[in-house]
Amino acid sequence: MVKKMLNTEQTMSNTTLTQLQEGLTTAYIDGTAAANLAYKPAFVSNNPDEGKKVISVIEDELMKCDQFQISVAFITMGGITPLLQTLKELEKRQIPGQILTTNYLNFSEPRALKKLQELSNVTLKMYDVDRADQGFHTKGYIFKKEEIYRIIIGSSNITSAALTKNKEWNTKIVSTEQGEIAMEIVKEFHQLWDSKYALFYDDFYENYKQKYEIIKKQREIAKRDEIASTEKYKLEPNSMQVGFITNLRRIVDAGENRALLISATGTGKTYASAFAMRELGFKRVLFLVHRSTLAKQALTSFRKVFEDKKSMGIVGAGYSDYDADYIFAMVETLHKEDNLRKFAPEEFDCIVLDEAHHSPANTYQKVMEYFKPKLFLGMTATPDKRDDGDASKNVYELFHYQIAYEIRLQQAMEEDLLCPFHYFGISDISVVTDEQMKARNISEEDFGKLTSDERVKHVIEQAKYYGYSGDRVKGLVFCSRNRECEELSAKFNALGYRTIALSGDNKDKEREKAFERLAMNEEDATDEMQPLDYIFSVDILNEGVDIVEVNQVIMLRPTQSPIVFIQQLGRGLRKAENKEYVVILDFIGNYNNNFMIPVALSGDRTYNADTIRKYVISGNNTIPGASTVHFDEIAKEKIFNSIDKIKGMRSIIKESYISLKNRIGRTPLLFDFYEQGEIDPLVIIREYKTYWQFLEAVEKGKYFSKLTDHEKLILDYLSKTILSGVRPSELFLLQKLLTKKTFSVNEVQKELKRLLDYNITDLEMRESVKILQGCFTSKDEEYQKYKTIEIMDYDEKQGVRCFASYANCLLDNEFNTQVKDIINVGLARYRDKYAHGKVEQTPFVLYEKYSRRDVSLLMNCGKDMSSTMYGMSRIGDDVFIFITYHKEEAEEGKNYADGKPDYADAFEDNLIFKWDSQIGKDNSSPYMQKVLTAPRKHLLVKKSDAESSFYYMGQFDIIESVDSQKEDNSGKMKPIAKVTMKMHYPVREDLLRYLQSNISKENKAV
Repeated sequence: MVKKMLNTEQTMSNTTLTQLQEGLTTAYIDGTAAANLAYKPAFVSNNPDEGKKVISVIEDELMKCDQFQISVAFITMGGITPLLQTLKELEKRQIPGQILTTNYLNFSEPRALKKLQELSNVTLKMYDVDRADQGFHTKGYIFKKEEIYRIIIGSSNITSAALTKNKEWNTKIVSTEQGEIAMEIVKEFHQLWDSKYALFYDDFYENYKQKYEIIKKQREIAKRDEIASTEKYKLEPNSMQVGFITNLRRIVDAGENRALLISATGTGKTYASAFAMRELGFKRVLFLVHRSTLAKQALTSFRKVFEDKKSMGIVGAGYSDYDADYIFAMVETLHKEDNLRKFAPEEFDCIVLDEAHHSPANTYQKVMEYFKPKLFLGMTATPDKRDDGDASKNVYELFHYQIAYEIRLQQAMEEDLLCPFHYFGISDISVVTDEQMKARNISEEDFGKLTSDERVKHVIEQAKYYGYSGDRVKGLVFCSRNRECEELSAKFNALGYRTIALSGDNKDKEREKAFERLAMNEEDATDEMQPLDYIFSVDILNEGVDIVEVNQVIMLRPTQSPIVFIQQLGRGLRKAENKEYVVILDFIGNYNNNFMIPVALSGDRTYNADTIRKYVISGNNTIPGASTVHFDEIAKEKIFNSIDKIKGMRSIIKESYISLKNRIGRTPLLFDFYEQGEIDPLVIIREYKTYWQFLEAVEKGKYFSKLTDHEKLILDYLSKTILSGVRPSELFLLQKLLTKKTFSVNEVQKELKRLLDYNITDLEMRESVKILQGCFTSKDEEYQKYKTIEIMDYDEKQGVRCFASYANCLLDNEFNTQVKDIINVGLARYRDKYAHGKVEQTPFVLYEKYSRRDVSLLMNCGKDMSSTMYGMSRIGDDVFIFITYHKEEAEEGKNYADGKPDYADAFEDNLIFKWDSQIGKDNSSPYMQKVLTAPRKHLLVKKSDAESSFYYMGQFDIIESVDSQKEDNSGKMKPIAKVTMKMHYPVREDLLRYLQSNISKENKAV
């Protein structure tokens, strides 16, 4: 491929050339060949289901390049906003960039161009298509690192939709500087860049901005004309509202008189209820709220649906429209005896309870007990939220477990019901801890840190940099206490902002006026009514506030609950005219609950630490629609640190249990948690050992297990041995025993193949039975404890036989139920995580996590070998290398932590891994001979000791192993082998980034 070799200084390394050749081979000749992803051409598109977004590829390339050049026809704020964190990092590192855009169709937004020009490392030009008298529709991104070009050419402009959700086709090519295609592309870019039609910012901006504004106003006039001409058309229900009405009709037709709508903030619950009332033909309706603002908002929405076909009025807050067809009433007013008696119990066809998570309160209950409508309809985004923490107040039960429709944040984003958001997790400069933040009487010193001029400056700088969608900022700021709101508001005002702090002390009229001021446009200002830039509050804006114009949300408090986080995030998610997206700025301090941020953003309630980490790494790729998620490096490490030290897990598990029990109306099983996406059953078992122990703990006094000691022992063993579902053999054997007391090996093999496409060998059959005889233990005392469980026996001629003692245990209903539960969870986990993706005839799935115990089981070791598996373990023809990527820091005066030397274990790229053997073991040692001579070599890696299991990275080949020396903790030089490995499969980019991200000393000290 390369015929002419220049001198050593001019040519690139043979390694680079080899990687390029391998990348081309994989991309264009043989897709199964291994290649370093950094040197492999690729197809670049948007497909969140597969973890793909164009923006993620562009961000990756920007972060890795030495310089970049971009030529696109269109640039909008929606396109550059999600790139702002990356662009800021490039500016800090002074990575030079040239960006060329056009005045084609006058589409590029002046504010976006100005934002790019403000970056000191970026030069911006605009190609004048009018003067050139030719169209300009290029979409190319050129990244150069040393002697290599990576170029993305295709259909994506720098707009929000193009980078995140549109069907876009782009090709990434990888080339040397001398590659013909790269040379032609770069040459064309320079020709356009140097053209007389390519104008510098100062030469084009003012004229372009003027023309853009004129055309924008003209478009707005045209749009208003269009709206006026289509007013005769009725409002159209969205996908949630249609599905809800269909299901509600079915519930009513079945004779039920209660139903619940669970719908994410901003998806249109009020309109949904209005459409439903109209479609179901209800003549008289009571709409119950807890705040007068909500009554007025609901009435306005209903009028748009019904026009003048129903009389409508308000009861409460000075209004008394008791005779209206549709009444929007304050519960504080209506629940009083005299006001209730103004109506007959059967007066209303339907009573709608807005924010229905409040409905168990006494005021609501008094209303519900008095009236006898055809239908009680509850609506809430947070059915599991309990105002007073009383778990007995079950909203699901109150509405007879009749869920008419449920749509959470993730689904609402998938269905484009919400305004897209760009979330930025930014490191806070405040060093106030959780305990100090929560203190009832915060010290003056700590309060000073929260409201310092330095923190205010930091917040304002970030708010200005990340910006907003629209003509001016309309922001909400959430703080930890009212006094902080007042002080920060005062400091913002002193700097020229127009802000106000709201608390529970403010009357409804004061709040309503503040909301109007925030929402209003600049041109509508009067002497009496001036716009607001920000409203500061603690929690009064969490629900029941409908300011659709909000375009920036700032969070200056620790996340105590995913529910509250989503409520506050949701304040900005309502769609509005001239609002393309909302910017969420979350200032992340050293808080214990930082792990709740990715839990809230992902909607994943399993609290599985690996799942939470994965979202921090790749959430931007997988979040639906045009929304994006970004964490700066320090914030990311603060979250990882919080995940590593998750505190209060038992209270989280209990809360999950109560919510699930309320939802399904019975005591849940472990499988219910798994099926409903609640807390991971493995997390429960890790905390409580068995489910019966958990039930006794959480149901204090209401549940007492009647299991025998022997039955408890069996459940203890099965829970810790097979619940994880890393393979199906043991689970399937147990399942067979539920209905048959004897069966043949052939029968097992056939059914496993038919049902799970799983081939079980004779060896695995024998080992699986041994495991179910209590043999899978690490110490003799543990074996002595479990060897009495006596579940089954196995004979190659007679097959599998159930022990009589175990058959007798299965007759006990409680025991039988819990065994089935373990089987169901284990098999479900196997199907979801381990049934597909096994590589190279191994029992391992690439990039899934395995403990040393799992490796022992899958390799049929006969017992748990984890206590003897350290950095290296040889099992038959297989050798396993276990790596902790970030080692513990050494005590002062030592080179490394005792027993954990600071080995040079690291990925050079996504194919090459460097590994040091144990100190004292060179290539001639028996230790290294086990590694070098193993036919199959496997690498497993975890980020830190906080993780209990390892990512399976696949098999590798040793391409070099060199004898060397390393100093031990006593200062003596000892022999060592330095090994270079090449992986059979390139490591996935997001996983590599996670492993390589540094753990800062700041976070280690927390």
